[in-house]
Amino acid sequence: MPFAYYNRLSPGDKKIYRQSDQISTITLAGSDATGSLIVELEEALESEDRQQVESLCQQIADSILSQLEVALVQVVIREVRPSNPQAELHGLYESVEPPYRSRISLWMRTAVREEVVAFKTFFRTLIHEICHHLDYELIGLEDSFHTEGFYKRESSLVRQLIPG
Repeated sequence: MPFAYYNRLSPGDKKIYRQSDQISTITLAGSDATGSLIVELEEALESEDRQQVESLCQQIADSILSQLEVALVQVVIREVRPSNPQAELHGLYESVEPPYRSRISLWMRTAVREEVVAFKTFFRTLIHEICHHLDYELIGLEDSFHTEGFYKRESSLVRQLIPG
């Protein structure tokens, strides 16, 4: 069942939405090497080392995207989340045309209390933004909508990378 905003989409966007909704998994060839990077990421996040967090997120993204044989992205880690009275921004995917790299920006601190984000939330945000990239580069969608299929693809990657 489509999310409520589906009814406001143009006919072309509804078609893209339905295509996205049909795809529920993305399968990685192997995540063994990535597993050790994820453990290191959790430690770097806990130690509040922004540069190390950025380096490890870049390596994780490179590993995932290389396995799937798609263009790499640039990962940038920022400090405090931007916010407005309704919400905080956790991550942002910015698609660009080659030869430039698309960019994923993640914020490692909450907006109000400026505390380091919990690891699972932070990691899931990284995978969420990678999924936006995969919608364009792997699946070939013309846009990347938050569909049930999108969230299932995100969950499928998380389960492969962090079993249990």
